[in-house]
Amino acid sequence: MTSSPKRVVLAYSGGLDTSVILRWLIERYGCEVVAFCADLGQGEELLPVREKALRTGAASVHVVDLRQEFVRDFIFPMLRANAVYEGAYLLGTSIARPLIARAQVEVAATEGADAVAHGATGKGNDQVRFELTYAALAPHLRVIAPWREWELDSRSALLEFARRHDIPVPVTVERPYSTDRNLFHISYEGGVLEDPWAEPPPKMFQLTTDPESAPDVPAQVEVEFERGDPVAVDGARLDPVTLLTRLNRLGGEHGVGRVDLVENRYVGMKSRGVYETPGGTILHVARRALESLTLDREVLHLRDSLVPRYAEMIYYGFWYAPERRILQALMDECQQDVTGTVRLGLYKGHVSVAGRRSPRSLYRTDFATFEADTVYRQRDAEGFINLNALRLKIRALRDRTP
Repeated sequence: MTSSPKRVVLAYSGGLDTSVILRWLIERYGCEVVAFCADLGQGEELLPVREKALRTGAASVHVVDLRQEFVRDFIFPMLRANAVYEGAYLLGTSIARPLIARAQVEVAATEGADAVAHGATGKGNDQVRFELTYAALAPHLRVIAPWREWELDSRSALLEFARRHDIPVPVTVERPYSTDRNLFHISYEGGVLEDPWAEPPPKMFQLTTDPESAPDVPAQVEVEFERGDPVAVDGARLDPVTLLTRLNRLGGEHGVGRVDLVENRYVGMKSRGVYETPGGTILHVARRALESLTLDREVLHLRDSLVPRYAEMIYYGFWYAPERRILQALMDECQQDVTGTVRLGLYKGHVSVAGRRSPRSLYRTDFATFEADTVYRQRDAEGFINLNALRLKIRALRDRTP
């Protein structure tokens, strides 16, 4: 029989699930529980975390500021690959999990813990993302996933447990859904959103103005890139966190970045998620525009063919897998010439490209012009077409009715 853990580091948010889990671990295993919370830009949500964890029974609490690392080493590499899952989701929750889990095992090493725990359910993707990271970085640690062990099999059961143990909970009738927030996005799922026919409550959104209520005058913004990474907004060079924060605010004012998606979870079921990713949406559109100038055609097409696979790796939780590292190297190599500036228009939920320029541009007016030129002989196209048409002609001759 496996012995009980002596000290467990719990990935703790202060929400209903992890608050109940903290107390449940103490009662179930008689162990010390260290609460770990990663600051990824949740804002005011972090203010009560330390006090609440200690009140619930935590032996100690670690709140670690990972914001710069999150944007620089996780969001920016993902954006360099133009990662989008199933055509719409910019992976804001997915990309946060490997960093949280990595920092969690580092706290476990500092605290001399012999186990880690998370609050992901047995139906979701996050359990996979957390535990694949544990396996890759700290395979010696025991993993405890309460949702796969305990008898508390519903939200109402958790609420009753919290009531019995005097644990305050944030879920209310006014906000009957769960949220996940970081510097890149906010996600919403569960509760009233489980019906894919039901429109999201208008008051639900926190980062973005309703596009219909957004300003009637479009806004313009210029984003400058160097080797694939954004470095400046409207001519002002900014650190990664400040840059993303500014674009979040600007995009949010104009209703940019809302997505309502029924997606395929890694475990096999479909689920409905609603997302706000204003700054990420602006950066995604801007990079694509700059790439249209700077990337060779075949490089662009090859890279684009690999984007769905790369996005799956992040969505499924394989950030620390060798195949993701190898593919990242290719994605980063593709970005070496993606340097320049893109001018964008923001208007009532839409992002449009108003201009782009680059010192590494492959666009040549003297070749592309419809006016007279001396660098391109149009008659050369005849042979080019004939050679490409040859196999089609041969096939047509074979199949022609005698």
